[in-house]
Amino acid sequence: MLKAKTGSLLALTVFALLQGCGKEQPVAQDAAAPAAPATATESTPPHPVPSVKADVDVDLSGIGKAEGGKTVAEVFAEKDQLGGQAVTVRGKVVKTNANIMGKNWLHVRDGSGAEGTNDLTVTTAAHLPSVGDTVLVTGQVSLNKDFGMGYAYDVIVEDAEVKVEESAL
Repeated sequence: MLKAKTGSLLALTVFALLQGCGKEQPVAQDAAAPAAPATATESTPPHPVPSVKADVDVDLSGIGKAEGGKTVAEVFAEKDQLGGQAVTVRGKVVKTNANIMGKNWLHVRDGSGAEGTNDLTVTTAAHLPSVGDTVLVTGQVSLNKDFGMGYAYDVIVEDAEVKVEESAL
């Protein structure tokens, strides 16, 4: 009898959660970002979107290519050849997210590439560096990685070793 009640309670809980999942929820807006114009056909996503400022003013000048490594633009340009291979990239951290799906996430730029090929997403189990740190990243290139919920990457470096380099002050 207890097993049946527990099963029914669990089923009701799942049903209630699923009912709320499809409902529109307001999206948090970054106070610094201008509000996008609303249209009659525009709707909010079914789940809240994290409000993390993606583009921080980080000086990308003077970043040298890692010895035996690639630039961010080269990783994108050579992605078909690099898929499944280890790659090393030097760049500056422009965004971080801690402990998502058991990994730390960072975005690295080195001043190379154009929009869409200038920001390399990296996952690591290592300590998360700070935005603005110059890092040496070594990890495996994965292609067409879809984590669901709109998080899909044409190119991503996974399970990387991340070494923060000392600044030359």
